[in-house]
Amino acid sequence: MVEFETLKSEEMKFGNNNFIEITRKLAKGDNGENEFLQIARGFFAPDGSKRYKKSIAIPADNEELKEFISEKIKEL
Repeated sequence: MVEFETLKSEEMKFGNNNFIEITRKLAKGDNGENEFLQIARGFFAPDGSKRYKKSIAIPADNEELKEFISEKIKEL
């Protein structure tokens, strides 16, 4: 069984009811621990709870990949 721990999270609301959330998480399982970054897009339900539509996860320790993503987002 894998357990997930949120280490840090930042959120930005946009549009009428949407948000982007960037989270640093730790996955703990029988095979050890794995730290990763998750970028998720979602919306707020009528009751105010978050509903997630899509997400992507990348290794937290891969500096080259993080730099590539941040550069390309700025360029596009």
